[in-house]
Amino acid sequence: MAGKQNGDGEAESQRILRRLAAESEPGGTFVARMTGRARDHLSAADVDSSDRIEQIGTRIGRWLAAAITVAVLVGFVLFLMQRG
Repeated sequence: MAGKQNGDGEAESQRILRRLAAESEPGGTFVARMTGRARDHLSAADVDSSDRIEQIGTRIGRWLAAAITVAVLVGFVLFLMQRG
């Protein structure tokens, strides 16, 4: 019984170490994962693909929200630059 628990613990430890090594890899993995998530979000990959209207509406809404966010941030930076 103790041998089985020890073996399970070692397997779990190895799995955690592999995952930690993959996540802490410099540059490529983190950046690729984040750009993939952003691409999937903006292209509405999580929406039901059989409902074309919902998919198009979700894409428009998400792109519009991203554009408005960028515009507000640019406006805020310009406002701060005027005051300085």
